[in-house]
Amino acid sequence: MKDAKVFFHSNLKLLRTRRKYSQAQQAELLGFTRAKYTAMENGKTGNPPLADLLKIAAFFKFSLDDLVKSDLTQWSDFELRERETGGFEYVSGKKLRLLAVTVNAENKENLEYVPIKAKAGYLAGHADPEFIAALPKFTLPNLPGGTFRMFPITGDSMLPLPSGCEVICRYVEDWREIKPQTPCILILNDAQDFVFKFVTMEEHLFLLESLNPEFKPYTVEIPDVLEIWQFHSYQSKKMPEATSDIKQVQTLINEIRNDVKYLKGKI
Repeated sequence: MKDAKVFFHSNLKLLRTRRKYSQAQQAELLGFTRAKYTAMENGKTGNPPLADLLKIAAFFKFSLDDLVKSDLTQWSDFELRERETGGFEYVSGKKLRLLAVTVNAENKENLEYVPIKAKAGYLAGHADPEFIAALPKFTLPNLPGGTFRMFPITGDSMLPLPSGCEVICRYVEDWREIKPQTPCILILNDAQDFVFKFVTMEEHLFLLESLNPEFKPYTVEIPDVLEIWQFHSYQSKKMPEATSDIKQVQTLINEIRNDVKYLKGKI
């Protein structure tokens, strides 16, 4: 029988190829060098550090035990797909889904801020305690219970929330608690930026919608979601603009367009 070390290498290759990533792409998504990842997958290294194993397990949504002790090449496609699509235990937060946090001198969780310059590295570093510890951190009064983080948003998809404002969000462990059209930040496997959308859960998919009707809704599969943070509040240096009569008419027109599209889809 293969030992755990051999299982890990073959499992890593299997999980990567199932997602159709090259070794270079997978290394970048995990925050590893290409040489380090290739050696790891080809069994040219010793036992990987625990921090690397935890990062890989979190990325692929497999338990650490399954990653190093189970021969995933012997699993059926149904078993693999069930695990990759999250399944009940992953969606409910009962399976391994790591969240690195920091605490202050009173052992209370900080509110970490992900600045613009750190956005590109958040995908690889979201489960890395050292990456999270390096983020700016502060506290805010009157926050309810839970773990909070602040994210900057860019673009016009969530207007009238202006580009450049910062949203404060609460970490969602059990994704089943997300009600339809809940505004959330999503950390996605295949995106270099996080996404701020209205989220609706539909079996093995999330429907993502924008506030701005000019942006079309789209879906992402549950296996492509790493973290979900539910909107709590936002702050901005920009004053909201008064709604003019023309803007009100345009808003009404957009609403009518959406209603017509909906009715056409029902015919």
